[in-house]
Amino acid sequence: MNKQEKMTEEKENLTKLCFILKRMHLSSMASELEAQLNDPNVDLLSFSERFNKIVMAEWNARQLKKFKRLVKHAELKYPGAYFDESLYDARRQLDTTTIERLNNSTDWIDQGRNLLVTGLCGSGKTYYVNALAISAMHKNKTVRYTRASLLMNEIKRIEQLNDADATYKEFIELSTVDILIIDDFGLMPLDFDTCRRLFEILDSREARKTTIVVSQVPVKGWYELFQNDTYADACLDRLIANAFRLEFNGIDMRKSS
Repeated sequence: MNKQEKMTEEKENLTKLCFILKRMHLSSMASELEAQLNDPNVDLLSFSERFNKIVMAEWNARQLKKFKRLVKHAELKYPGAYFDESLYDARRQLDTTTIERLNNSTDWIDQGRNLLVTGLCGSGKTYYVNALAISAMHKNKTVRYTRASLLMNEIKRIEQLNDADATYKEFIELSTVDILIIDDFGLMPLDFDTCRRLFEILDSREARKTTIVVSQVPVKGWYELFQNDTYADACLDRLIANAFRLEFNGIDMRKSS
């Protein structure tokens, strides 16, 4: 068998291998192998380089697919949010050092540390926590975003169905998701039943999972939001103790854009 025949046979074998990879649901590996077969310059790469490209193609494809699932499940308000240079605009008066550290590390999430984000309407609080959530999902953290009123109304609706399985499933998800974002805190009435539901959620997550609360109301004014003093003490103790804080008291981003 001459050199040309050997090359033809090798290409046929690799083509069969592409087919097998697809049958094994390793389509990205198959696509990269096919691309190499059609690349006249591929012989400039070593075996390890070629194999690395094949394996990484599958790895990256699966990571992207997983990330998309996480984003879909998170139900973010701004699923395309990202960190940009506007964070460093002096008019926004932001603690950029803390923002960078929270963005670059997941240690605080692994430790179950909370984050309280307060500030003026239109200052970019919600957009920021959505960008932070996306950064965390790139690191395989699970996220659930909701507004405070919707969260409580949904739990109330499930309770009224007298469906123990549905209630348990919802509670487990809220207890186990790595990051629970509660937006617009303080814009809902915190009556006795709402306080009870909020306490159950916070108590199940305490020191295990991260809760991010976004509010226009300064933290020092949160106690007055509760209609029950006992639940106020219990909820705020679980929210505030050992939590990081960020204040957004600069320009109105809606008006400046």
